[in-house]
Amino acid sequence: MRVAAVILAAGASRRYGEDKLLVELDGKPLLQHAVDAANASGVDDVIVVLGHDSDAVLASVRLGRARAVTNPDHGAGQSTSLRLGIRAASGADAAVVLLGDQPRVTAHLIDALIARARETRSAAVVSSLDGRRSPPTLLRRELWPALEGISGDVGAREILAGRGDVAVLDVTDDLGTLDDVDRPSDLARIAKAGKIQL
Repeated sequence: MRVAAVILAAGASRRYGEDKLLVELDGKPLLQHAVDAANASGVDDVIVVLGHDSDAVLASVRLGRARAVTNPDHGAGQSTSLRLGIRAASGADAAVVLLGDQPRVTAHLIDALIARARETRSAAVVSSLDGRRSPPTLLRRELWPALEGISGDVGAREILAGRGDVAVLDVTDDLGTLDDVDRPSDLARIAKAGKIQL
């Protein structure tokens, strides 16, 4: 099973007040954490979907083996970036969709999602922490056509609701956390908690 990582990083950070993906955490831009985790994982391809202020992001983030695609319609919501990223992953059998503002998602978590998909042969594997489901999420190719029908600021949750072939990965401390950054207070809380020790 060939797997791509798709990192959604096109938003305008309206709630944050500035481009949060370029705000530093542990000495590097917030987005760099997600890129580094994907690059260190066992995925075959890494795609970063950019949009707002993409030139500044590209100038600040080291892509490594990742490649960037730019979403000209990012203002129409997350669904447009998700579709673009999935289309860019055309050579893969599945995609792990991550958010660019989840700095404590680790390569181990990405690999655990892939392992769970291989074990269960489920159409999707969603991450769950304390009963709350959140990205990253693995989506097999059979689900991708349904993404063409979603719109607005929504992700894969729309197409997974009610399906019986969705596995859940309970995220433990050794895999990282699912916290995302919407406001400066979120970043301060994550920074205070410290780095994930693996």
